[in-house]
Amino acid sequence: MTAVMMITMIVLLLLGFPMMIPLIVAAFIGFFSMFGGIDKMDFMVQQFMAGIRPASLIAVPMFILAADIMTRGQSANRLINMVMKFIGHVRGGLAVSTATACTLFGAVSGSTQATVVAVGSPLRPRMLKAGYKDSFILALIVNSSDIAFLIPPSIGMIIYGVVSNTSIAELFIAGIGPGLMILVFFATYSVIYAKINDVPTEPKASWKERLDAVRQAVWPLGFPAIIIGGIYGGVFSPTEAAAVCVLYAMILEFVVFRSLSAPDIYSIAKSTGLITAVVFILVGAGAAFSWIISFAQIPQAMLGAVGITEMGSIGILVVISIAFFIGCMFVDPIVVILVLVPIFAPVVDSVGLDPVLVGIIITLQVAIGSATPPFGCDIFTAIAIFKRPYLDVIRGTPPFIFMLLLSAALLIIFPQIALFLRDLAFK
Repeated sequence: MTAVMMITMIVLLLLGFPMMIPLIVAAFIGFFSMFGGIDKMDFMVQQFMAGIRPASLIAVPMFILAADIMTRGQSANRLINMVMKFIGHVRGGLAVSTATACTLFGAVSGSTQATVVAVGSPLRPRMLKAGYKDSFILALIVNSSDIAFLIPPSIGMIIYGVVSNTSIAELFIAGIGPGLMILVFFATYSVIYAKINDVPTEPKASWKERLDAVRQAVWPLGFPAIIIGGIYGGVFSPTEAAAVCVLYAMILEFVVFRSLSAPDIYSIAKSTGLITAVVFILVGAGAAFSWIISFAQIPQAMLGAVGITEMGSIGILVVISIAFFIGCMFVDPIVVILVLVPIFAPVVDSVGLDPVLVGIIITLQVAIGSATPPFGCDIFTAIAIFKRPYLDVIRGTPPFIFMLLLSAALLIIFPQIALFLRDLAFK
């Protein structure tokens, strides 16, 4: 049965079907192999519904909607402009500004794809004009956007928290340290790259221009303050924070900035609805698939074959990292989280690993895999947005992948990089 399920999924993927179809078909194959008749289909339907039942998932469409509003409005450009005014003039400052803007917008949107669009679209032409190679620019944008997976709010963390029954608030706080560490690595590499390639600097902004840029960015900077401050201060839950972000985004773009008008509401709602539908179908299908393979004890057999139950904590974290890294090179990150987290959950519980630490490591590996050839999803987002060939997009990625893998290794060796702020806030 296992072989038939796997072969079916691979064939359907190669035929070009979206990931939800192979998941659903494989789940049904497993169901009929174990339970037989169609009269028992209600069990399968129950598993689909159970996957999308958790109340925490309400935050997903909310953050998607908030990100869509901000991407179409002025919030992204104001954040970018503020960063540019302060560090755009130093050697490599434009590249550092791009990585910083991706981090800031990740703290606003929680979406890697939205970050690629919002930050990459205005800054890539400026970097090309400044003398940066396009391969470096594309790799920087694609990989820096993945910091959005770690900086709260993170849709990936929400999905992991729901699947593993881990506190989403603790995951959000724990993601800040690793996200900032990666930003430092990317900024350092950008400065070195600019010096080696003798990239010219931008004109230095006056303090008047800087203060004006800060004044314009004060309102968009309210998003991370709402999310982190509200959750940390116990004012509201992560789900409620998502709803507040939507309201805040609408007030900013429709009332304060007046960058959007009433007719834009329909297109924004339609876009959000389509993305949310895809995400929730994936979540439901992934939950059903995970239930089938768990019932058939496939995970236990696989983990037993690699001897993971005999490994120590670091060995288990390394195996988890490799599994998620490879998985996200080929499949959508949400699907990988839905399928693999239940497989590793019993082992994580048995050795007493902190589920928040495991969640941050998984989220980091998901981010790395999403920007890694051959099929990292953010690569194809960049191809669609920038209209560049596949090889051009991936040519400059190796140094960034190395830095991300180094970050993952440091996180495994020094878990307090992630857990310090969590312990400070919740212990």
